[in-house]
Amino acid sequence: METVVRVVVVYLFVLVSLRIMGKREFGQLAPMELIALLLVPEIVSQSLVGNDYSLTNGFVALSTLLALVFANSLLSHLSKGFEKVSEGEPAVLAHHGKLVQANLNRERISPSELYAEMRKSGLERLDQVRWAVLETDGKISIVPVEPGESVQRKAGKGPL
Repeated sequence: METVVRVVVVYLFVLVSLRIMGKREFGQLAPMELIALLLVPEIVSQSLVGNDYSLTNGFVALSTLLALVFANSLLSHLSKGFEKVSEGEPAVLAHHGKLVQANLNRERISPSELYAEMRKSGLERLDQVRWAVLETDGKISIVPVEPGESVQRKAGKGPL
């Protein structure tokens, strides 16, 4: 039972720590994927080379971790509130050709990072961007302005 409690405590600590760190630091992996990736080798290594040589303890620890990952996924699917706490929310970085400086500052994203993502999307100027959104997985999505649409005409409409 001590193994289960230890895994739960470490899992929760890592989850909270990653949420505090922010989305961009681990952009290629979802937080739950990263936690599992970090903890599986540690959990299994204790049963292989640590002070506890029993495979049973390693299996109990790994099973606990996988159950936590599954429970987190299930709760996120069933509860939007839990999903918001666990995975965060997307952040609008640019809206109809204008930077949303407060969100850029909160997410620690420089305008040059945003411009680099725009160039990857084939856009040269900020006025070509309808939306630039930092997704919960740390990637930046760019939604371009439709051909012939005026950014100025749409400015001020929509949520920030």
